[in-house]
Amino acid sequence: MAPRRITKKVLKVEDKQLRDYELVLIISPEVVEEKLDATIDNVSQFITGKGGTISNVDRWGKRRLAYPIEHFMEGSYVLTRFSLKPALSKELETNLRISEEVLRHLLVKIE
Repeated sequence: MAPRRITKKVLKVEDKQLRDYELVLIISPEVVEEKLDATIDNVSQFITGKGGTISNVDRWGKRRLAYPIEHFMEGSYVLTRFSLKPALSKELETNLRISEEVLRHLLVKIE
């Protein structure tokens, strides 16, 4: 029974530590510049509001897609590097899936 308690304690310690991530967003080309800024700010506020830190936000601009996504042939790309608690990454991805402006996203854990 003792190993289970040790395992639980280790998991709790890992949940408190921040992990590094990269997030690439493809935002709909129909989104105007002000709404694009608001979408990026919403993601940033979610991360910082949950105790994370953002190290870099890099806008790549509009690019042509390799294949159509929801009948769009281009999208605005944004790369964000940040640190966040591992338990909150699922919540972030859920919020991105719900967002109507975000066509696709990719969240990658950096080792």
